Amino acid sequence: VQLQASGGGLVQAGGSLRLSCAASGLTLDYYGIGWFRQAPGKEREWVSEISSSDGSTRYVDSAKGRFTISRDNAKNTLYLQMKSLKPEDTAVYYCTTSSGLRGQGTLVTVSS
Repeated sequence: VQLQASGGGLVQAGGSLRLSCAASGLTLDYYGIGWFRQAPGKEREWVSEISSSDGSTRYVDSAKGRFTISRDNAKNTLYLQMKSLKPEDTAVYYCTTSSGLRGQGTLVTVSS
């Protein structure tokens, strides 16, 4: 059972990235799932989540209007589309399920 995050990289401010989180050994649509991030020297920060029941989404205020969380149950994959990226978005991004399973992170670096 694991979550495999990918899609991070180096991007200039104002750019976009799409993170993916592929699940194996579990069926993602049974769980609420989401993303959190941790910047160097900072506390972990919850970013976004999507409900398993009705697909409703929630975002941290700093991500509203810029990030979009989605899930493809057929591919058993969670996504985070990020646009208008800012240097303060620089962090390791992790996907996690409502059951507490967490994947390895993917690093997003936004240069100014």
